[in-house]
Amino acid sequence: MAGILDLLNSDLGKTIISGVSGQTGQPQDKTQNLLTMAMPVLMQAMKRNASTPQGAEGLLGALNKKHDGSILDDLGGLFSEGVDNSVMEDGGKILGHVLGRRQQNVQMALSQKSGIDTGSVAQILKVAAPLLMGVLGKQQRQAKVSDQSGLEGLLGGLLKGNSPQQEQSFLESILDADGDGSVVDDVAGMVLGGNKKKGGLGGLLGGLFGK
Repeated sequence: MAGILDLLNSDLGKTIISGVSGQTGQPQDKTQNLLTMAMPVLMQAMKRNASTPQGAEGLLGALNKKHDGSILDDLGGLFSEGVDNSVMEDGGKILGHVLGRRQQNVQMALSQKSGIDTGSVAQILKVAAPLLMGVLGKQQRQAKVSDQSGLEGLLGGLLKGNSPQQEQSFLESILDADGDGSVVDDVAGMVLGGNKKKGGLGGLLGGLFGK
């Protein structure tokens, strides 16, 4: 299975990056850098949510009812006249559910690292979240995933996939940097240059995101 970062380097990913860039008026290179950081963070947060029976049931329910991957079938139509408000609202709900009270911290961290203002980061994430759910829904159907262990395996595969070793190391490192069970806080701290096990992770961030 290809990882989520491999997807961003594919033709589909380039269409997504171009569309999101046009939607928000941000340069394509900055948009790509932001999505390269944001997609694994969102997927890792989903994986953490899916580690509980209730969280897995909620995510599977959303995939089965709404997010079947069809959003990826007509990206040209999705972006041609601006992303529909219903898609943006859906993205906002997904972010609220996945990130919870940490949403603002994550958006601020991504803004600092990407050089994109927080308002635009929020807009980009609202577009990216339904697309990410579409990727997950398509993979779920192909793999016929219907239970918690299958869902966790699917998310883990998308996080690791066939990504280069450096990306794998980075993603494994953010699982829980300070052992408190709060993945997203650790990521926000690292992206902002926090002191949580800074050495190795700081180097990985610098290498991965080119800063």
